[in-house]
Amino acid sequence: MCGRFVLKKLATLTQKYQVAYDWMPSFNISPGQDALVVTNQLPTQGQLFRWGLVPSWSKDGGSGSKLFNARAETIHEKPSFREAFARKRCLVFADGFYEWQKVGKGKQPHFIRVRQEQPFAMEGIWESWQQNDSHKPLHTFSIITTEANTLVKNIHDRMPVILPEEKMAHWLSDSLSARDAFNLLKPYDADAMEIYPVSDRVNAIRNNDAQLIDREKLPETAVQLNLFE
Repeated sequence: MCGRFVLKKLATLTQKYQVAYDWMPSFNISPGQDALVVTNQLPTQGQLFRWGLVPSWSKDGGSGSKLFNARAETIHEKPSFREAFARKRCLVFADGFYEWQKVGKGKQPHFIRVRQEQPFAMEGIWESWQQNDSHKPLHTFSIITTEANTLVKNIHDRMPVILPEEKMAHWLSDSLSARDAFNLLKPYDADAMEIYPVSDRVNAIRNNDAQLIDREKLPETAVQLNLFE
């Protein structure tokens, strides 16, 4: 799964991907918060959508709290996701994401990123929900997850689908078939990623500062798993 992520280098994104938005760095983005996405409707403009998909047919605008991830293997079948997968795809930009490894009776948080600290795009789907004509539409998104690659699987069996840069425009294209879209839902190259333990301060959503992604002293369990070779 993907339950927390980081976005800080918008200047790099603006230069590389022509994303325009006045973004404040955030080091602990969690479900229910707004995050920066680029949709297939406005592929060169960043927008703030709430993390947690609310299907257009939902009776409750708060239902997205449980739909912040969509499994790649069943996204084309689930009623909550299949229409958005076919017509409303988006990019969710990040510098990295967190995952937790079971260690004894507790859990050790880790930060996972692309090597050379490059920002990347996670594959997502989005929806618009409106209670009635007197309210503005609520725009929401979900991050697509897949089986973990050989690096991430040491701490968790799922990870977000990270899209290679050359496939970004393809993912947003209205001409992309469902079959071709499904073929893009694959784990990212493990050799192009790195992972390290971080402070458990990330467990509290109220903590949101650059120190959250500082490297912690390597736990013995992580050494045994050779996570950092």
